[in-house]
Amino acid sequence: MRDYQTAFLQLALEHGVLRFGEFKLKSGRISPYFFNLGVISSGAALRRLSQAYAAALSASGMAFDMLFGPAYKGIPLVAATAVALAEQGRDVPFAYNRKEAKDHGEGGVLVGARPAGRVVIVDDVLTAGTALREAITLLRRAGAEPVAAVIALDRQEVGPNGLSAVAELERESGLRVVPLVTVRELLGYLEGERFDAGTTTAIRNYQARYGVPE
Repeated sequence: MRDYQTAFLQLALEHGVLRFGEFKLKSGRISPYFFNLGVISSGAALRRLSQAYAAALSASGMAFDMLFGPAYKGIPLVAATAVALAEQGRDVPFAYNRKEAKDHGEGGVLVGARPAGRVVIVDDVLTAGTALREAITLLRRAGAEPVAAVIALDRQEVGPNGLSAVAELERESGLRVVPLVTVRELLGYLEGERFDAGTTTAIRNYQARYGVPE
């Protein structure tokens, strides 16, 4: 694993982003883990998180011109990631959207830099992918070219069509999806740290049942 992936997982465990037990998902499946990036709510924690996003972008080797954050969770993520990139010496413009169009002042649903060029979407997780699909449509209508999405975790679960949510979005949109970590990498980290054996076994069994083939 890369350093930023280890740092991200340490952050996730310290702040309860990752919880273990039995959690019913929207799909009806009972998952042995739950991932909630929304619990990151301090400046120091957000700084560490944004550094992981910026490092993932740099490691990906992708060429891009600006960042976009889908409302709502993508808004603080995109702003913080832009700051983290600036700390690396790269000043990148960013934008985000409102859920509802503003009918006064500047109006519209887009806020920040005018979408242009190659855009990377910054978000937390990809479940149904609704927010990402809306962002892709918004950016294309604005004349920009969405090229990739960076997310925190790829659960690597098979959906109703036999593909994972990530693979389905990539096939539909042509975008590349870059996760900070996959669930397989999470599992490898936990086992390497000699985490509770019951938890790691439950995750491994869950992936054997619902995960995409290795």
